[in-house]
Amino acid sequence: MSIYKRFGVEPVINVVGAWTMFGGALMEKEALRAMEEAAKEAVRLDELQAAASKVIAEITHAEAGFVTSGAAAGMTLSTAACIAGFDVKKMNRLPDTTGIPNEIIIPWPHISAYNHAFRAAGAKLVKVGTVSAFRPLSEAYMISRGDIETAITENTVAIAYTARQDGYPPLEEVAEIGHKYNIPVIVDAAPQVPPIENLHRFIDLGADLVCISGGKGICGPQASGILCGRRDLIASAVVQMLDISGSFETWNPPVSLIPKEKFSDRPERGVGRGMKVSKEAIIGLLVALENFTENKLARRTEHLRQLLEGIRMRLESVTGLELTITEDRNVYPSLQIKIDKQIAGKSAAEISQKLKDGKPSIFVGDMYLQQGVVSINSINIDEKIASIVGERLYTVFTGHHDS
Repeated sequence: MSIYKRFGVEPVINVVGAWTMFGGALMEKEALRAMEEAAKEAVRLDELQAAASKVIAEITHAEAGFVTSGAAAGMTLSTAACIAGFDVKKMNRLPDTTGIPNEIIIPWPHISAYNHAFRAAGAKLVKVGTVSAFRPLSEAYMISRGDIETAITENTVAIAYTARQDGYPPLEEVAEIGHKYNIPVIVDAAPQVPPIENLHRFIDLGADLVCISGGKGICGPQASGILCGRRDLIASAVVQMLDISGSFETWNPPVSLIPKEKFSDRPERGVGRGMKVSKEAIIGLLVALENFTENKLARRTEHLRQLLEGIRMRLESVTGLELTITEDRNVYPSLQIKIDKQIAGKSAAEISQKLKDGKPSIFVGDMYLQQGVVSINSINIDEKIASIVGERLYTVFTGHHDS
């Protein structure tokens, strides 16, 4: 019996992608075994995070880094670091930022529902840009250097940037402004891996802090992530998450991660206390990163493409469908099913609902249902799941199992 069924919860098939609401990406056995092994011994978490920093720094090209409880936690801790620095009194006040600089500049195209993670640390978002009817929707707000520079005041602590393909304005321009005024640039790159090069691309382009999800394309623990960047900001962020006990005199943090001499006192359990990371999650992410190589990713994506090809072949006799497997080898492939309702007799929304209503319930990508497109993401499929999805799709389209 499934462990979920044991507790009265029915498992589902997730071919939407590594979405948090469905538990993210399924972990690979190497990371799972490593987490089980890690659970059997005790360890100092600050020393484990210092060891993680060395691994993360090498992979991301950053000065330092640590494992967070997800990308959103990284965004909150980044904000806390930019507001408080090494000032323990400020740390102990957060998220109360009354009377201290707390503004984060964010270009309008980079606003998202996830920006609440900045405000959770006490930040105020200052949105910049000018509406332009002459630009495409992706660039609906015209952002010039002047828009950002004019918004900079004595209360500015950071500039926020959401990484997207062909992001506007370019990150390197935003980073140049940040460096000119000594204002850190925080990049939310949660779902941007793969490609593997994105583990270091944002640091290479000048970002000061980068937040990446560990439970999406890296296939690490769902409640894990990476925060990497400037050594001083990473040190500030990590102490606001770690559980520090004892007196300042007896506090003995690992010097490679936390410069004790920069602090006037021992920080209290800070704004990041609820974002603590288990030793098992840290190890699970580190092992997942070890396995996240170009060769392994290439082999896996090719295997996933073959599984999607099996689903495509199962559906090729169904009329009214246009079946396309994505060709971008830098990301996990997906099968796009464009449905002509007049020929197929069913809309994309109807197909999606029928898949949800079956057993097991199958959740497909439904962002483009209005355009008649159902998407099958491959990150969580194997031979068994691919077979189930192919048969169920065939059945809901044709009403029977065999052609």
